[in-house]
Amino acid sequence: MQKTLLKCLALTLFVGLSTTVAAHRYFFGLTDLTVNPNSNKLEVMHQLTSHDVDNAIAELKQIHFSPEHQNYDLLIKEYIDSHFQLSINGQNIVLNWVGLEVKRGKLFIYQEVTFENFLSELVVKNRLLVDTYPRQVNTLNYQDTAIKGSLTFTESTEIAKIGDNIKHD
Repeated sequence: MQKTLLKCLALTLFVGLSTTVAAHRYFFGLTDLTVNPNSNKLEVMHQLTSHDVDNAIAELKQIHFSPEHQNYDLLIKEYIDSHFQLSINGQNIVLNWVGLEVKRGKLFIYQEVTFENFLSELVVKNRLLVDTYPRQVNTLNYQDTAIKGSLTFTESTEIAKIGDNIKHD
């Protein structure tokens, strides 16, 4: 009886672990880039898997990193700032940090900047998580009063210019 119980426990543990591993075979991030016409602010929201970001920062900094870390917000801000940049006409756009929240295993990061221009011709550099996860795919959805569309970033495509595949409303 004890052997059977032990086998069932081992089988349950194995199935549980293999399900967890199999459940995260895809690595993706989502960024929304929207011009708010009321405030003239460019609003940026990133959605990433929180433990993927934690692992990337832990590997990069060679530390144990989790939400309990005393500099959690600061290290995530530094990581985002160094792996996601916007520029227009060769000028970098400095994004202001609004904050972050963790919900159900997802990390939501909010940034903004006063923005007088349209999104067309904006250059986006998105290297979020590709150093740690080479199969990472980052999608950026953008929208202002004149255009909307999407860009896809991977290990081999880290920089793109808004203006290709534009849908006009």
